[in-house]
Amino acid sequence: MERAELKAWLRLTLSPGVGNDTARKLLAAFGSVEAVFEQSKAALRQLGSDKLVSAITTEPSKLADLLQATVDWLAAGDNRAVAPIGSAHYPAALLNMEDPPLVLYMMGSQLNRAPQATHNIVFNLAIVGSRNPTPQGEENARQFAKAFAEQGLCIVSGLALGVDGAAHDGALLGGGQTMAVVGTGLDRVYPKKHLALAHRIAASGLIISEFPIGTPPMNANFPQRNRIISGLSVGTLVVEAALQSGSLITARLASEQGKDVFAIPGSIHSPQSRGCHYLIKQGAKLVETAQDVMEELKMPVSQFTASRDDNDEAPKGDASFLSALGFDIVSLDALQARTGLPTPELQARLLELELDGFVRRLPGGLFQRMAAG
Repeated sequence: MERAELKAWLRLTLSPGVGNDTARKLLAAFGSVEAVFEQSKAALRQLGSDKLVSAITTEPSKLADLLQATVDWLAAGDNRAVAPIGSAHYPAALLNMEDPPLVLYMMGSQLNRAPQATHNIVFNLAIVGSRNPTPQGEENARQFAKAFAEQGLCIVSGLALGVDGAAHDGALLGGGQTMAVVGTGLDRVYPKKHLALAHRIAASGLIISEFPIGTPPMNANFPQRNRIISGLSVGTLVVEAALQSGSLITARLASEQGKDVFAIPGSIHSPQSRGCHYLIKQGAKLVETAQDVMEELKMPVSQFTASRDDNDEAPKGDASFLSALGFDIVSLDALQARTGLPTPELQARLLELELDGFVRRLPGGLFQRMAAG
């Protein structure tokens, strides 16, 4: 993209009071983004108020700095692009949204693939969930994403802590593609804990944002980016979510976009399961295995790796102990009451199972049994 065209797109996104809908009307009326800023006030007034005319004819004060920052970002590495609506790299799936982003910033090796192959909605599945999942929920996200990636799906998520990060990691472990839709400018990574993960995603997948270079993390940006996560995907799987979780926003947007919504049930005692249970009550499809999703989407399924039975491979003699542990989070005192074991023996058994991956130790002296992966 030439500098003049890039400047025009950035100016349009910065113009106060000019949202995506108004911007699309201007583009439709005048044919190109540069032509928008070549119009007379009289021509602009036919499409809107004096406020719109003033916004279009007054250059934003931050434009020069943003233009230079964007040019510098583009030059700082390979596989970077600014993709206005309708351009070659702009995902076709987003054009079907009610409010498609006007400009996308993209970074990653997936840009080297043919755009239609990269963004074909058939191959994209969103996985979202709690930023504070239970150990089992985090592992479910990772294993489901890995299984989907092995079947050729691209996993879309938001790079957040918890389920999002586990989903991206699982897709990469499965040798597949993953897209991260973020709520900041692409010159920064949020949360910083996911810097290494972001580099891994960019090396084999794609990171996307509609927010200009330099945009810091702001609370309002994350619900806004959720519509892109669901819009890119043929369906959305919610792994764990509290009732107030942003993942429920993504699920609602997916439903409004006519997409499938899937949810993994959990313990009735876990706050992190209530959002999924609510979605199931509202018509989301209950999911127990990755194959459930593939079959619902009518996608071809090769042989999935069989999961071990709940007690398969457990240390000999521990089946009854695992049954006493159950799948809900439990305290040491409660487990001792169930098993009648003395404290030293109980702690030794828990440590053995923890080392073998059958139990996860939680803060506050709590424990959770881990289902087979």
